Amino acid sequence: MKKNSWHALESNAVLSLLSTSRNGISEEEAKKRLEQYGPNELKEEKKTTSLKILASQFKSILIVILVVSAIVSAFISMRAGKPFTDTFVILVIVIINAILGFVQEYKAEQAVEALKKMVAPHVFVLRDGHEQSIDSKNLVPGDIMLLEAGSRIAADSRLIEVARLEADEAALTSESRPVVKDCAVVSAETGVSDRTNIVYMGTYVTAGRGVAVVAETGMSTEFGKIAGMVQLVEITEPPLKKKIEKMGRQLGIISIVLTVAIFFIGMVVHMTEVEEMFMTAISMAVSAIPEGLPAVLTITLALGTARLARQKAIVRKLASVETLGSTTVICSDKTGTLTRNEMTASRIYSQSKPIDVSGAGYVPKGEFTLNGKTIDTKSDDNFNLLLRIGALCNDARIEVVNNPPTNGNCWSTFGNPTELALLVVAAKADIWQEELKKNYPRVDEFPFDPTRKMMSTIHKTIEGSDLVAYLKGAPEVILDRSVNIYENGVVRSLSEEDRQQILSETVSMA
Repeated sequence: MKKNSWHALESNAVLSLLSTSRNGISEEEAKKRLEQYGPNELKEEKKTTSLKILASQFKSILIVILVVSAIVSAFISMRAGKPFTDTFVILVIVIINAILGFVQEYKAEQAVEALKKMVAPHVFVLRDGHEQSIDSKNLVPGDIMLLEAGSRIAADSRLIEVARLEADEAALTSESRPVVKDCAVVSAETGVSDRTNIVYMGTYVTAGRGVAVVAETGMSTEFGKIAGMVQLVEITEPPLKKKIEKMGRQLGIISIVLTVAIFFIGMVVHMTEVEEMFMTAISMAVSAIPEGLPAVLTITLALGTARLARQKAIVRKLASVETLGSTTVICSDKTGTLTRNEMTASRIYSQSKPIDVSGAGYVPKGEFTLNGKTIDTKSDDNFNLLLRIGALCNDARIEVVNNPPTNGNCWSTFGNPTELALLVVAAKADIWQEELKKNYPRVDEFPFDPTRKMMSTIHKTIEGSDLVAYLKGAPEVILDRSVNIYENGVVRSLSEEDRQQILSETVSMA
């Protein structure tokens, strides 16, 4: 049995191998294991210092030629008693080029830091049978971790108890749908994404509860392996940089040849004085250098990098943008790897009318249109009730986060992509979950499961004396359980024609 094949072992066997129990390890044992295994954190094997990043901006042949040109230009200006205009222009271009390159590459070097932020800062564990919150860095193999909806997993752990537990593993597998977890043993050859009895560092619980025993920590986790691979990637010279270096060498050789040729022609043919001819030859060589080229290239690549950054793609070296831009075919094993892990409600069927919704992603900005015309939904009680049900029968969450760099707002989301889409479309109609929760507090729930194919929640009404049940699920399941329909403010019997019309609309949406 492989060392890390915890998924192929019974939970009792895992507890035994890790020398722990359902009540967890003792504080004394935790200290020993912390010394043995080290802190539960992502380590950086090789970190490029800021000084090295800055120095690398001056390694290009073209930049070296520009620096030499600036020195020669300063010498000529000084001898001629003229202003150092050309010298300053060249140096400013070199400095701007270095700053742009440094800023981008420094940000990219923080890739491991970004991974660290995805690890939970604190975690609830059982030690000596007592529940306590500890710093995730102090988590060790054998700790018993307590999980609930919203918990961010701090280490790779084997589940020993579950209650309708689901986890979002998109950060690890790129799959958008939450994974239903259980305690059943799976084959030792099972891939990471199919190990339903394991929860992974950097992922989080979207629904249910669970208890897990920590099996791997730090760089031994699947997330740690990713961090390690990021650090061990070999840096190869991109085509653009090779071409620039080649051009720089050619310019350097041409400049030297021209300088020597002009100097000797002036001396031999025109019998010019040595000093005067030398200055003339040097001036012509300097003027042949395209001092604006490095800055133009850097700015162009930086703009491309900025566009990628807005899409949450890290470009470690500026010149890599050219390589990516030259790519014509990308081979991928599944679409989930390429999608944004976002869902958007783009059409709503209400009162026999298909209403289109504009906007994409999780930004709650958009309009509702019917037959191409914008409509005001505030006075439509049926429509608002539909959105209210979607927002309250929902375990997802969307929060506004102040974003000073853009003087605006960005949105923090948590939960199932399908449920997030329902929250966002409600927010577009100015129906906010947090406000609804105050007026309709949840008192009970029946989580979604594959058998029922629906989720139900029970809430107090605004009056507080009555209870109301909201549910959502597969259309055919909801229709099978429905006998009435609420339309134009009136409850009436649901006819067979109504059922067929609704089912037909769901098929067209699919």
